[in-house]
Formats: sequence, C-alpha cells, structure tokens
Amino acid sequence: MTDAADSAPSDFIRDRIRQDLASGKVQQVVTRFPPEPNGYLHIGHAKAITTSFSIAQEFGGRCNLRMDDTNPGAEDQEYVDAIMDDVRWLGFTWDALYHAADYFDQLYAWAEQLVEKGLAYVDDQDAEQIAANRGTVTSPGTNSPFRDRSVTENLELLRAMKAGKFGDGEKVLRAKIDMAHNNLNMRDPVMYRIRHMHHARTGDAWCIYPMYDWAHGQSDSIEGITHSLCTLEFEHHRPLYDWFCDSLGIYKPQQIEFARLNVEYMLTSKRKLLLLVEGGHVDGWDDPRMPTLRGLRRRGYPPQALVAFARHVGLAKVNGTHEMALLEHFVRDHLNKHAQRRMAVLDPVKLIIDNWPEGQVELMQAQNNPEDPGAGTREVPFGKELWIERGDFMEHPPKDFFRLTLGREVRLRSGYFVKAEAIEKDAKGHITAIHCTYDPTTKGGNAPDGRKVKATIHWVSAQHALDAEVRLYEHLFTDPDPASADGGDFLKLLNPVSKQVGRGKLEPSLKEAKGGEFFQFERLAYFYCDHIDSKPFLPVFHRTVTLKDAWKKAQAKAK
Repeated sequence: MTDAADSAPSDFIRDRIRQDLASGKVQQVVTRFPPEPNGYLHIGHAKAITTSFSIAQEFGGRCNLRMDDTNPGAEDQEYVDAIMDDVRWLGFTWDALYHAADYFDQLYAWAEQLVEKGLAYVDDQDAEQIAANRGTVTSPGTNSPFRDRSVTENLELLRAMKAGKFGDGEKVLRAKIDMAHNNLNMRDPVMYRIRHMHHARTGDAWCIYPMYDWAHGQSDSIEGITHSLCTLEFEHHRPLYDWFCDSLGIYKPQQIEFARLNVEYMLTSKRKLLLLVEGGHVDGWDDPRMPTLRGLRRRGYPPQALVAFARHVGLAKVNGTHEMALLEHFVRDHLNKHAQRRMAVLDPVKLIIDNWPEGQVELMQAQNNPEDPGAGTREVPFGKELWIERGDFMEHPPKDFFRLTLGREVRLRSGYFVKAEAIEKDAKGHITAIHCTYDPTTKGGNAPDGRKVKATIHWVSAQHALDAEVRLYEHLFTDPDPASADGGDFLKLLNPVSKQVGRGKLEPSLKEAKGGEFFQFERLAYFYCDHIDSKPFLPVFHRTVTLKDAWKKAQAKAK
C-alpha cells in the first residue's frame, strides 16, 4: 500500500480494500473500467473512471480498460477510439487494454461446463415468451418446457447454435437456477443468444454472443480483478455474478456497488440522448450542451475539474442528484487559477474620448492572470474610440448603479479615468455613442490627487478589435430534473435559449488563440476556443461558465 492510500479519503470501498490488504486476502489491488463501445461516455462515466483508476493508483495497484464488446449490433470502432481518448483526456492511463471478445473461446468452454453439470440448458422459447414466464416480484416464474432436456441433448443443441444451424432468436442458452427465486435476475437468465452478425473484432467467427451478466464476472475473473466496482443498478446482479463463478469453481472477484453520478439539468440515458441527437435538438454528441464527455470537453470544462468534482462528491450507497452549481464551482476554481485574462465586449457601444490626441495609440500593460504572477503581462492597444459593454452605461441610472453615466467618472481597466460628457442616439432613441473625456494623469488606473472611482469597466480598442463568433450556452433544460417530465416527454423541458450565437469585439491578441485554449473574458465569463470550428486567425469561442452562478440568481429572481 502506498503512502497516498493512508491519506486518501475514507469510504466503504476504500475501507473494504484496506481490510482485504491487511488480511492478506488481496496482495495487489486490480480494478477495471468496462464500458460497452456502443456510444459516447457521459459525465456519469467520469465518476466511474475516476473511482476505478484513482483507487488503483492510491493503493499501488493496476486498473484495466476493458471493452465490453459482446453486442455486435450496437458497437463500433469509433466508440472504442472515443472511449480511449476520453479516458486519456481525464488524465488516466490503463495498465492493460482488453476486449471481452478476446475471451469468447473461454466463455464458450465454460458454458459447456455448466451444461455438463446440469446447470444450463438450451431453450426454444422466444424473448417474449421468456419474459412472460419470468414472473414478477410478487409471483414466481414458470419453468420452461425445455428446462429438463438431457445434458447430451443440450450439448448437441448448443454446439449446433455455435455452428450456425439456427436462426436469430430461434434458441438461447439459459442458466438453470431457480424460477421462483426472489431475485428476478436469478430466474434462469439467458447466457447466449443467436445473432448472425459481423463482429468488429472477431469477424464472422461467432454467431452466438454472450449476455453481459455471463461475460462480466468471468472476464473479471480471467483478468484477476480484485474489486469489481459498479454502480448501484448492478447490486441485484451480484448474486448472479457470484453464482456463475462459484458454479464454475473459478476465482471470484468482489463486486462492490456505489451510487451513480446524477447532476441537475442533465440526462445520462443513452436512449434519451440519442433522441436529442437524432431529433436535431442538439448539434451532435459533442454539442457543448450535452452531458457527454465530448460535449463537456467542447464546452471548455477542464478534465481536472471533472475529476475534482467526482472525487469531492465521493462514494455513497444511495443515489442522489448534485447541484449544477457544485460542478460549476470546480470548473471556475480550476479556470480561475489557469485561464489567461483577456478583454472582450459582447454587447458593444462606442465610447469616444473627445480629448484624446487624434491618431494616437498607446500600448497598455495588462495582467495575464492575477492569480498567477508568473503568467506575466501583455500589451493592449488603446486609442480614441473604444468599445464598451452597453450595460456599463446608463443615462438614467438607479441609486445602486456605479458604472458610467453622464457626469460620472470610472476607471478603464489598465487604462485611464474617463468621464461621460454626452451621448448620441439614433432615430429610435437607442444610444449609438458615448462621448467622454479622459484624465492623462491617471494612466494605469490611479489618480495622483488620490480621488477614487467606484467602478472599473473593460474595453476594446475599436480600431484594433477582433470581430469573432461567440456562442453563449445555458442549461439544455429548464427543469433541474428533466427525467421526471410528466408522461416522460422530457423534450418539452428543452430550454429555447440554451444556445445563442453572436459576435463580439475582442482584444487583438485573441487572433492568435488556438483551439483548446481557455480564457477569462474579464468581468464576463470563462470562454473556450473551440478546437473544431476555429481556424487560423478566425477563432470561435464558447462560453464555458459565467463568473458567478447567474442561472441560479436568474431563476430565483423569476420565482
């Protein structure tokens, strides 16, 4: 056990592992992350990945990545590649990469062993009949009329299934356990089904494929997994997991379940996410509003923040839902320390400094990150005409408005004090320009005479501004629990303004922004330079998260 394990947080899984190591039951911790490559990983998987990999690291053990590729009809190499990329993106490295398909020969051999022991049989019932005869939580199931076939007949039929002599769904192999068991998973579960489909890894070598419950525990056993960490929905599958290993007389890992990760305003159902994509409600699996790791990555969520969030919420035995504000706290915390500061104006109005020398441009020194002195400074051009946020000026302000208004002085970030003197309006009465004067003695933001101002606002030189596309994102749903929509129609809870695309006036240094870089647009929000749509000198920016929890504040105000 490493020193890191001694200082690790205490929870029921880590406590169990410490006991197993202390007793000598386990010599080295071995965990695994076993995703099915039939889709993209989502935020819930971030917790599962963090849990299995972190625990292995803490206890000086190993963690495998295993593709649960037992369903050729739903799996694709694209998903295999994406899963590996997402795990790496989160900052983890597997000790070995395996595929359940690599174990097909051994799984089949074990299936014949169970048949020979009288613990498995071939059933001619179709899926509907099997489901109908399964019974309910209050009533026992009904034995299959084929349950008492002889060992010889079952072996012959199983081998004929493997040889491709039957059509899809014509027969299945079932474990022979107890159709009256109080756990429905133990009522003669299906082990193999017939599917004449090409498999990405095994080609056309097989036409029978193992069910998850049959492949899972045996794959864990083959790999020597010591602690098979799963989410709570697999708790009722554990007796079957144990039964298969015990019946075969093979090494049995310890399955331990923990609560899955649920976050407000997010759905993690693959079926519902697929409806969002196929219905055109989002722009694909990597849409920045999606809870997929691809989507969160494109939104600009740092992987370190997701891992920190997963570690913070910890491991529990009861499912719950975490506030979006907590997740965003970890995003802000990381970006505040690491994101470069830049100035950008998203709702611009012209600010004209009347007493500024015509044609003169000064370069102002601005900090790249006040949280990181080593980040240094940059030069920002300053001239006669600037862009400022429309909301930073009010002609008739309320009492608690301290920004720019006629006759009032404010500080321009890293620049001068300016005082508004007059405004221009269009025919509809909209302000088109604000005229002001500046005090040349206040360069850098301080007055020699010691006078103070109550507000500092940001700006961008109109002459040098970069005009760039900016995408503003809100929650995809208006309700924090979209899964509980009346009648299951979660689509009616879609937020109509979850994505707004506009253009902003950005300081010229952002022309050099590269896809994958993070920035704080001062006084506005954290933004991410999109790594897909950005082009050289034509960056596209996504709003990752506001500087404060504006959504929660807006919702409270609306109520």
